[in-house]
Amino acid sequence: MKRVSRVLVTATTALAVAAAPAVASAESEEKDPPGLRGRLDDVVATGAVGALAEVRGEHGVWRGTSGVAERGTAREVPVEGRFRAGSVTKTFLATAVLQLADEDRLRLDDTVEEWLPGAVPDGDGITVRRLLDHTSGLYDYRKTLTLPPDPGFLNYRWRTWTADELVGRAVANPPAFEPPGSEYAYSNTGYVLLGQIVEEAAGRPYGEEIERRIIRPLRLSGTEMPGESPWIGGPHPRGYIPAEWGGRTHLVDFTEMNPSLLGAGGELISTTEDLNLFVAALLDGRLLPEDRLDEMMTPGVEGETYGLGLAWRDTSCGVRVYGNDGDALSYQSWTYSTEDLQHQVTIALTPNFTGNPDKTVDAFLDEAVCG
Repeated sequence: MKRVSRVLVTATTALAVAAAPAVASAESEEKDPPGLRGRLDDVVATGAVGALAEVRGEHGVWRGTSGVAERGTAREVPVEGRFRAGSVTKTFLATAVLQLADEDRLRLDDTVEEWLPGAVPDGDGITVRRLLDHTSGLYDYRKTLTLPPDPGFLNYRWRTWTADELVGRAVANPPAFEPPGSEYAYSNTGYVLLGQIVEEAAGRPYGEEIERRIIRPLRLSGTEMPGESPWIGGPHPRGYIPAEWGGRTHLVDFTEMNPSLLGAGGELISTTEDLNLFVAALLDGRLLPEDRLDEMMTPGVEGETYGLGLAWRDTSCGVRVYGNDGDALSYQSWTYSTEDLQHQVTIALTPNFTGNPDKTVDAFLDEAVCG
């Protein structure tokens, strides 16, 4: 899921939870860069319980943390900690789809109706490409859910959601626009459908296909597709969501949850190191040939900054970086790299919803790329 935090912050401005003290630590092949350390502390000060990051550049690798791993303790965030990566999952899934297309096991111009008959109304007018670049017009199933700070969201914690159920909730609503391909509107529903299409084309669940094609070949030892498992194994910070009851807003530990709610476009668990390694492998051609990567970098609608599962942004110094960001409610992450791989940065945080850390995250990304 993506961009949910903007709604949550607005709804929880009165949340009386102080930001955790910024106790930064770092592992580095070079002297600890004061600019990065300070920027990471700023992220925590503006709205996070804890944060962790890895930056790769011309002077080596820097890893740092700030804040705490668990509220009410002094336990440091583990620098190698694992977290829910949210919509960064979409870039993994899109890579698998494009690999299948390169093997002629599917085509980007295939329609949803061809692969999943009857799954969505007018599925013969929505192609795989339109699902990938968010120009399908399909209603986002996320908008049908009870979301924090409504305490009803807590009822979802252990529930298993099927792909058909999530898609069904979406298509009970009218499209965001028509015809497909005419506009851009971010839709998690499209990636749920892509997960089903991958299963049809590959003959195995999308999670297994991602592990077989990406996670194992790249030796991403801290990364997994958990499916319905609610646990985060290994070292990790605790994650929280806001919930209102008794006239007050409380932070509820939501670390363990059934990730089927996040669907094929949001369930990934990873580390800062692994996400940097993945984006590097993608951009340097180890996962896709050049023509497929070019397609991935092409927006579905002119002027947008999202292609086929890959996003981009321009830093303050005018350098463009490619990657994605993810919001898994109790965890948020950003992973970006310059096209030449000279600068890579991944940052993850556990929000406390006392403020919006987006601007300080942007400043951290700028510091990592621009210096």
